[in-house]
Amino acid sequence: MIEIKPQPFHITLLRHGESVGNAESRWQGQADFPLTDTGRAQARALAERWKVDSAKFDLVIASPLLRARETAEIIAQELSLTLEIDPVWMERDNGEYAGLTPTEARQKFPQPIFTTPYDFVGGKGEGDWELFLRAGQALHGLLRREPARYLIVSHGGLLNQVMHAVLGVAPQANKAGASFRFGNTAFAQLKYFPHQHRWTIDRLNDHSHWKNTD
Repeated sequence: MIEIKPQPFHITLLRHGESVGNAESRWQGQADFPLTDTGRAQARALAERWKVDSAKFDLVIASPLLRARETAEIIAQELSLTLEIDPVWMERDNGEYAGLTPTEARQKFPQPIFTTPYDFVGGKGEGDWELFLRAGQALHGLLRREPARYLIVSHGGLLNQVMHAVLGVAPQANKAGASFRFGNTAFAQLKYFPHQHRWTIDRLNDHSHWKNTD
């Protein structure tokens, strides 16, 4: 009898290209900034790289926010992929911080000496624990699908917490602990073997198609 080996999930986590909010150094959150021309060029450069590399994806899933959606649309069009929009992959709701520069945010909202993961952000926005739980929900929803090659186009804050969920690392007080860098159009590649509940992380913050990304 031939044993059929269960298939793993192949998951690529991609941050959007440079947005107007990035270029203006604003805390974007769920404020809806479009891509800059540089951001569009970054997305096209990544698509060309994946063409050369013969990268394979079965489905693209993207946040509905403009900067992620437009990045996903460029890549999906260039690689002839199906695109699905899912709001669970949106960036953190950062409340009244949305659209402000760091200086404006500090002036309007003096920072407390000590914070916990359960505190709100920007008034009533998602704190670290709430964002971590949503990241876990997004990951759980993905893993309830059939094993396949998924490209997720999302945001740095949410993807950071997805990585924490993968590793089983809960948010810490005062934002202590590890963080995971995602530059513009940088991506991580992971595999999940459901029959073993085993993760492998093959790439992290890969942006070799665009050297000067933040």
